[in-house]
Amino acid sequence: MLLIASDHGGLELKQILVDFLRKRGIEVKDLGVSADDSVDYPDYAALVAEPISNKTAEQGILVCGTGIGMSIAANKFPGVRAALVHDEFTAQMAREHNNANVLVLGGRVLDPDLACRMVALWYDGDYEGGRHQNRLNKIIQLEENNCVSKA
Repeated sequence: MLLIASDHGGLELKQILVDFLRKRGIEVKDLGVSADDSVDYPDYAALVAEPISNKTAEQGILVCGTGIGMSIAANKFPGVRAALVHDEFTAQMAREHNNANVLVLGGRVLDPDLACRMVALWYDGDYEGGRHQNRLNKIIQLEENNCVSKA
């Protein structure tokens, strides 16, 4: 199951993406928002990032106005690799080279058709591993060395 959430700035694009994904037969859990009232994006980033960090979910999509705030907030969670992407190439590379488990999009800066193509490239793509795994291992090590345990 793919988790998805947005703030008010990403609501319209999130709704388009939910429809797009469900039409492709992908099970989507929409974690909000459902109205365009102003909300705080870190709260919605956490709804997607925490289950991924805890390994109760594997993938998610976050949408805010630019994607910047959501990507910063989501990347505070251990094990989350949230990639803010702007075009088809960066979406593809987020999967193939970085094995991003959260895709972040800007609802106010992306054309919806482009956003759907980007989501498809990321979702359908395969992580290449190989030389990229060594780099991800270094990121994991940085995280382990610099994060305070919740315990």
